[in-house]
Amino acid sequence: MPTALITGVTGQDGSYLAEYLLQKGYEVAGVVRRTSHHSYERIDHLLDKVQVVTADLLDQHSLTTVIRDVEPDEVYNLAAQSYVPTSFSQPVLTGEFTALGVTRMLEAIRLARPGARFYQASSSEMFGKVTVSPQNEATPFHPRSPYGVAKVYGHWITVNYRESYDLFAVSGILFNHESPRRGIEFVTRKVTDGVARIKLGLATELRLGNLDARRDWGFAGDYVDAMWRMLQQPEPTDYVIGTGVTHSVRDLVEAAFAHADLRWEDHVITDPAFTRPAEVDLLQADAERARAELGWSPTVEFKELIAMMVDADLERLAVR
Repeated sequence: MPTALITGVTGQDGSYLAEYLLQKGYEVAGVVRRTSHHSYERIDHLLDKVQVVTADLLDQHSLTTVIRDVEPDEVYNLAAQSYVPTSFSQPVLTGEFTALGVTRMLEAIRLARPGARFYQASSSEMFGKVTVSPQNEATPFHPRSPYGVAKVYGHWITVNYRESYDLFAVSGILFNHESPRRGIEFVTRKVTDGVARIKLGLATELRLGNLDARRDWGFAGDYVDAMWRMLQQPEPTDYVIGTGVTHSVRDLVEAAFAHADLRWEDHVITDPAFTRPAEVDLLQADAERARAELGWSPTVEFKELIAMMVDADLERLAVR
């Protein structure tokens, strides 16, 4: 029975990945930071099946100790400071977690478990100001936020450890992936939560920034399947993961309000306060390599995803 270690297990991707690996018969250990309160909402239903271990991406010793004690066959590094607006207000902290945290994890594996296979959560935000669309594994990076810059570092340090120490270390360049477990601060969830509140009479308006930005949105549950497939390959290779279809934030808003039988024009206010200092206008995945080599393809369409999220938020808020 293989053992997997997941950092960021309490997040959206970590919770779906833990479920996925348990279904495949893995022993799963999840890394959490020691804090004064627990935030296990996404994995409450898994706590009797997942070994929760304490470590911190800011602390080398704790990571090395966890790798030594758990002896994982696979390590999935999903933890990061992953909210782009916060990366502008806390750029140094973002670099410590999202960039140097990857190095610390790789160093822990090199020292304590060099035979483990390592997955790094790279991001489409690394492409940033794109000059070619869609983007694939060979597209140059031009990040437009401290988060994107930190992810580029994490990506290239993973390549460096692969080439320098012969580790099985790969990066998945994942485009936007959403679900009812998405953090409330991210635009998709902000919209679906806002729609639910308006529908239930708990709010009357929703303030958003750039409605014209376009993203390639998919379902997080599909994307954790791609992560696992990457670590089953005979040779370590990086992959772009996305649907290949883009939608604007306006499309997202229209789909969410329409699902709740509301007119978005009656409730949405464009607020410059939510505009990024440096905008990323368009991200679109070319995931042909993943389709050909991993046999991976998305299963959930955009409107189905948004409807799933609106319904979940309506259900959550209705019982309060």
